[in-house]
Amino acid sequence: MVDGVAAVHDLNKKLLYMENVYKDYGKKRVLDNIDLSVESGEFCTLVGPSGCGKSTLFRLILGEERPTSGEILIDGIPVGYPDKTRGIVYQKYSLYPNLRVVENILLGPKLASGAVRWLAKKNIFEQEARQILAEVKLADHGDKYPHELSGGMQQRVAIAQALIMKPKILLMDEPFGALDPGTREHLQVFILELWHKFNMTVFFVTHDLEEALFLGTRVLVLSQFYMDGRGDGETNRGSKIVFDEKVTRSTTTDFKHSAECAELMKKIRESGFDPEHRRHVTEFNLRHPDSFQTLTEAEKRMA
Repeated sequence: MVDGVAAVHDLNKKLLYMENVYKDYGKKRVLDNIDLSVESGEFCTLVGPSGCGKSTLFRLILGEERPTSGEILIDGIPVGYPDKTRGIVYQKYSLYPNLRVVENILLGPKLASGAVRWLAKKNIFEQEARQILAEVKLADHGDKYPHELSGGMQQRVAIAQALIMKPKILLMDEPFGALDPGTREHLQVFILELWHKFNMTVFFVTHDLEEALFLGTRVLVLSQFYMDGRGDGETNRGSKIVFDEKVTRSTTTDFKHSAECAELMKKIRESGFDPEHRRHVTEFNLRHPDSFQTLTEAEKRMA
């Protein structure tokens, strides 16, 4: 962890970099001085109490919204509007019901290519789409329509939609939240298989602590429940990253039922989910090697 005006990082090695990021809506501050540095190949999971701004942070990285102030870089380049560098998978399936599965997957390349290039390379793109369908274990379903697939299968198509664009980072916002527990666990294992196979960088938002710990190589907690020298109470300012740890997890789902998982869940709840258990900004659990803080003198003063 680094206090002060700025942290020293080799930005050439950081896929996602955020420093001094604030987000206000009118007079309400939602995110307060967010600092984050993520290397290529990490699987970051983000959790936090209701209303902490997880979706707001997600939209800033995607480029759907702009920060009030601060810097957000993807591969050293300032984040602009959403583009193919950032793949996206939402909880609600992003499929067009009137298009076949393979046509849904081809929609991204078609829109990004322009008419001339699309016509010249349509067959190549379709071969690639069929190959990705095989990777997501839907090789025999390319000519079906979304309504002919189960919820879990539709979400795998949504993942295939993102993968065909070869994004630098895959952003996932509660992607398995609407699924039944069995399907959800199956897709958790599935996304880990894809992450290993394609060496992806993933930023995964979830409300489920167990899911965050099972999937992540790094777990982040965003919370409004903390103290600093500017006063106490989440009404005075927005959320900060209060917990940032590297996670060494099991390769099997048995980890979810282990004492280690239970202990980590307890630590996370104490760090950012309990309004009665607030840490000062100088005492946040920021143990990941890339964690850093850029705090003002007012923030660092003991309350």
